[in-house]
Amino acid sequence: MGQVYTAREMIDKLISFDTVSRNSNLALIDFVADYLAGHGIAASRVFNVDKTKANLYATVGPDIEGGVVLSGHTDVVPVDGQPWVTDPFTVVEKDGKLYGRGTSDMKSFSAIALSQVPNMIEKGLKFPIHFALSYDEEIGCVGAPSMIEQLAESLPKPRAVIVGEPTMMNIVSAHKGIITLKTTVTGREAHSSLVEDGVSAVMTAARLITFIADMMAENKARSTSDSRFSPAYTTLHCGVVNGGTAANIISRQCTFLWDIRHIPEDDPMSFVTRFNDYCNTEVLPDLRKIAPEADIVSEISARVPALAAEIDGEAEMLCKAITGENKTSAVSYGAEAGQFQGAGFSTVICGPGSIGVAHQPNEYIEITQIVAAERFIVKLIDRLAA
Repeated sequence: MGQVYTAREMIDKLISFDTVSRNSNLALIDFVADYLAGHGIAASRVFNVDKTKANLYATVGPDIEGGVVLSGHTDVVPVDGQPWVTDPFTVVEKDGKLYGRGTSDMKSFSAIALSQVPNMIEKGLKFPIHFALSYDEEIGCVGAPSMIEQLAESLPKPRAVIVGEPTMMNIVSAHKGIITLKTTVTGREAHSSLVEDGVSAVMTAARLITFIADMMAENKARSTSDSRFSPAYTTLHCGVVNGGTAANIISRQCTFLWDIRHIPEDDPMSFVTRFNDYCNTEVLPDLRKIAPEADIVSEISARVPALAAEIDGEAEMLCKAITGENKTSAVSYGAEAGQFQGAGFSTVICGPGSIGVAHQPNEYIEITQIVAAERFIVKLIDRLAA
């Protein structure tokens, strides 16, 4: 018999691994693989290119169709500069809450599910439970696709995927998609008193950022009050701008980072196309009259598909049956759920904790949420063992 952990003990263990996205997650993955092996369960790893990080998937129960995938990411956001009162990588219990980085987003879900492995084995599952743990979700959901591809090819088709992002155990059937871009503007340097001799990359970038804001304003103007999302429309936002040398030098280069968070029915590339057309037809021709070398280049650095609500979707119906809830909601953050859905899996988001404390200093999860999630997993096991 392998090692047995309570839900709290497994949460303590997973939080103890510093899996901030800039670091390797292999120590956590190796721990999970060894834990599963102790219970006779083989795990498969899907590495990144340089093998410093890995996804992990494993199956408990028979190798047949109709199982359920429990999905969670292993990475967490940084704690640098945040005023933590406690060690973020040591769980501290206080006033009915567990504090630590990843308690809410989203190691607790995976920990609770993993702690139930002995129960899954003892009950004798008639349909399998598949674990799917990913890396680098927090930097654009870049780790999961390689694992999802293997799952689609190698697993007998599951009936549902449950992504355990923090929803307070409410059922989320839709989320926005994300495209993150980096735009670089190249101009020509000159003395700031000779504005007609140079091309300001900074001022050109400001013009482009205004165009981005105008596109969002159009989306807001045509949005409807019956949308499930908040904000109810596709948003476009510039978060970082870097450029210029000094106040009296016309800037040669400026870069800015922006993102598009789109509702499922919008095509995000339509906004990218509009932006590029504006650059090429309205902006660059005038710049190149002064500086032929002037340029505007945009690169997509991350792309996460939206999760669209499914009509009578298997995953939604399963979670409703377990929770007794009849309603679902939509969220404006992105997740790996849309990637699973894109591969043909019926998918929802449902997990313990609040997104409102995710990425915050002194992140926590309420113990009542742990109890609720544990009850959910036990009911799932019972359904799949019946």
